Amino acid sequence: MSQALRTLGQNTGAANLMVLLPGAYMQPEDFAAAGFFTALSARRLPYDLLAVDLDLEAISAGTALPALQAEILAPARRQGYAKIWLGGISLGGLLALGHNADTPGSVDGLCLLAPYPGSRLTTNAIARAGGLASWQATPDQLADPEFRVWRWLQKPPADLPVFVGYGSEDRFAAGMRQIADCFPPSARHAIPGGHEWPVWQLLWEHFLDSGHLSS
Repeated sequence: MSQALRTLGQNTGAANLMVLLPGAYMQPEDFAAAGFFTALSARRLPYDLLAVDLDLEAISAGTALPALQAEILAPARRQGYAKIWLGGISLGGLLALGHNADTPGSVDGLCLLAPYPGSRLTTNAIARAGGLASWQATPDQLADPEFRVWRWLQKPPADLPVFVGYGSEDRFAAGMRQIADCFPPSARHAIPGGHEWPVWQLLWEHFLDSGHLSS
């Protein structure tokens, strides 16, 4: 990337940091308009919040996530944040998974709201192999970040805190359920609704009240 990632932050001097990645065609300001910052502040949780603008061209070129690590996450760790959570909505959720798969240990938890499961080319290839438990990634597939996400999902670290929430009527709900099923039942949260902000707002509140960020 030729220039720094654009961000919208709420810095209160907290000990920890939550970084949120937007879905396609979303802006960091959308998180503010949807009350994400306000909801966090109201609960007085020990976390600063940072929403990041990821350019779709940079995502397609494969430069967005390296920039996220170099410009946001690594400096935040050097700054002294004790815990760093990474989250996202829709495509942002898939990118959060992809970053964690490619950069293990860089974050301390994942908050995935309606995580996009990837293209049909990816999910159909896994289905044809007999499902995630039977699928064995080929070297060619592992050149694709979506397949690397699903390989990571075959055996995610048991000690990594994860929250996966989605609307049960979401058009991608089947794939989101597959992602959620890779984690313990306590990590899975399906509520009525589709692929829309009112659902994501309620899921964000459920996450904030789940106890994951209480320390």
